[in-house]
Amino acid sequence: MSLYVKVIDLTSKSRAEKEGSALFKEPDPPLPEASVDSLSPTMQEAVRRLGWSSLMPVQAKAIPYMLASRDLIVQSKTGSGKTGAFLLPLLEKLDSNLKGTQALILTPTRELARQIFEAFVETVPKGNELKAVSVYGGVGYGPQLKAFNDGVQLVVGTPGRILDHLAKRTLTLEKLRVLILDEADEMLSVGFWPAMQELRRYLPRERESYMFSATMPYKVQSLGQEFLDSPGLLTFGKVSVDEMSHRYAVLAPMDKNQTIVRFIELENPDSAIIFCNTKRRVEYLSLYLQNYGFDARGLSGDLSQKDREQVMEQIRSARLRFLVATDVAARGIDISDLSHIFMYDVPMDPEYYVHRAGRTARAGKTGKVVALATITDEHTLKSIAKEFSLDLVKIDVPDKQEVERYVRTRVIELLEARVRSQSEDETAHSASFVPIVTTLMHEGHVHWLSMLVDGFYHETLHVKDSTSLPRQTDAPPPDMEELASRLAAHLDTLSNLGKERLLRFEPLVTEMIEEGEPELPAMLLADFCAQPPARNIAAPKPARRPERSRGQNRGQNRGGPRGLRR
Repeated sequence: MSLYVKVIDLTSKSRAEKEGSALFKEPDPPLPEASVDSLSPTMQEAVRRLGWSSLMPVQAKAIPYMLASRDLIVQSKTGSGKTGAFLLPLLEKLDSNLKGTQALILTPTRELARQIFEAFVETVPKGNELKAVSVYGGVGYGPQLKAFNDGVQLVVGTPGRILDHLAKRTLTLEKLRVLILDEADEMLSVGFWPAMQELRRYLPRERESYMFSATMPYKVQSLGQEFLDSPGLLTFGKVSVDEMSHRYAVLAPMDKNQTIVRFIELENPDSAIIFCNTKRRVEYLSLYLQNYGFDARGLSGDLSQKDREQVMEQIRSARLRFLVATDVAARGIDISDLSHIFMYDVPMDPEYYVHRAGRTARAGKTGKVVALATITDEHTLKSIAKEFSLDLVKIDVPDKQEVERYVRTRVIELLEARVRSQSEDETAHSASFVPIVTTLMHEGHVHWLSMLVDGFYHETLHVKDSTSLPRQTDAPPPDMEELASRLAAHLDTLSNLGKERLLRFEPLVTEMIEEGEPELPAMLLADFCAQPPARNIAAPKPARRPERSRGQNRGQNRGGPRGLRR
């Protein structure tokens, strides 16, 4: 084994030795578990309404700390009963006679916000006057404003739309008693970190706070430190607080392209290295990712020293998100903030796996390693895990609908952040484009509006702050014939891959317009019209199919390129 590999200790023993350095410890002093019989009459009635015969472990352990108003972090997988763990105590903590927001639950997606809202409505016993509302972006403000005016006690929503209401003073938190962050890890993956930082200044100092998360990476721990006061930590099931996780998915070789895209969009890493086994595959994959809209560059042995230094400086200074590299080209890379390692190809040499994985989880931070494996690769990975005592977990390929749901949530947050940063003049100018957006929608041109949303989303992948993108001017809207010509011409510049990509935003655009929020696509249309036609990008070159690599097993030889053939 090489000297380099010896100094990278990824074993279970090493992680166990570091476990004592976790930011959070178990609650001290501990409290006895709750049972149905130990609950208040109101809570017992709610349990009966739900048809429960007993409490689930996460509920039995967490409820006593919430009733005692002790800040708490709960690490538990989805489906463990955590929603009931925080909704039941709210029946005791909220005062139905006091109008105004007393509890705020923040969630990563609109779907989860609706689910928690519906669960609360089902939980509240008959005769209890507690009211709740679900609040999220992409829909009109009317029903949400009415609920606030009616004095609902519980607000469940996504950080972006909650922040919009707070900034407009349509929602105030002077009466807030309880803050709950649900699925905190997913909240950060979606991209709500900037909104969370801004939202924090609206929270009252005197409150009790609780955070629920399936995993505990570095950023989630930081979130807990910022929003909670000396919280205890409860963990359930086989969950990990390790600094590095190792996962792999088994798939057909021709599915590698779409799968790596899904993992990138789902994980939403700040930066990542994607490893390939050959120089040709690095060239192919980096171009494929660029064609898809990602901020990616390739790094291989063929690169001149000057070009290599330029690429390395870009990723070190956070001006490049995704580096595609071979093992040889990646030697010497030292990036402390690297959160993810993706292996497009499983390495032929077991030591190369350790070499690759050692690029993340540095300086005390956490990292994820995800490998795309063929059926023949799976045996190789298991052998590597056994040799180096790695906790290697097999996972499913991300579901297309799930990924698209997360992307749409992320886009809404980015759009609403952009709206919040507008001046009054810019807001008024965007509003002048609303009738045009409505006309385009009714005339069957939702694909043009979806193209603008898709273009905005992929522009944000190249910048840290979406509010820094080029702004609209005060130029008046063009006539419909000229606008239609420009939009159609811009659509023609897109590759087939780009045209397929924008289809996923059509339901979102339709919902925005039909449910009363056409201002978001109108803002993008104003941006588009403010730019000269020359700004419209040309169609990217098609990715070149790599050759079959010598010495690879059959599963690796076939990886990837078939996904682009047309």
